[in-house]
Amino acid sequence: MAWMWLVLAGLCEVAWAVGLKVSDGFTRLGPSVWTVVTTVLSIVLLAKAARTLPIGTAYAVWTGIGAAGVAVVGMAVLGEPRSLARVACLGLIVAGILGLRILSPAE
Repeated sequence: MAWMWLVLAGLCEVAWAVGLKVSDGFTRLGPSVWTVVTTVLSIVLLAKAARTLPIGTAYAVWTGIGAAGVAVVGMAVLGEPRSLARVACLGLIVAGILGLRILSPAE
């Protein structure tokens, strides 16, 4: 169950980071509210996952999901540059996340 909370926390991290961009420096109310709510939700879910998972693993996976997810959204939706090298680097982040999951002790 802790891994589910952690994945949801990571997805919320993607949501708040994209919201930060869309809020235009907190000048747009709707996206600004979205950003604040998903930030709080992300941290609460991370804390819930960290009750069971080692904090080092939980934090690394949380930030990895966020970093990779935001980079993918940036390339797919926000027009950020795409290249084979960038995609390969994202693959390394995902490999790290999967490695931490596989090598983590059972809940």
